[in-house]
Amino acid sequence: MTDPFEKATSTAPATLGEGCLSRYDPAALTPENGANFDGAAALWRELQQSEMPAERLVEKGAEGEVNQAPQAVQGCTT
Repeated sequence: MTDPFEKATSTAPATLGEGCLSRYDPAALTPENGANFDGAAALWRELQQSEMPAERLVEKGAEGEVNQAPQAVQGCTT
C-alpha cells in the first residue's frame, strides 16, 4: 500500500474468463493487492519431501474422534 488512506479499502485484481471459468489474472497479482507469496516455493518443497504418505493422514472430527480416509468396501463393484 503506497497511499495510507487506502488501508481500509481493497480492490480485486483483473479476472480472466467468464462464469465458472472466471479466475484472477496471474499477471495482475501484486503485493499491493495481497498476492505476496514469498515462502510458497519453500513450503511446497517441504511438503513434497514429507515422508508421510497421503493414506496415513488423519483429521479430527467435530467431536474430537479421529476420522481416517474411508476404506474400500469388500465385494463392492462400482
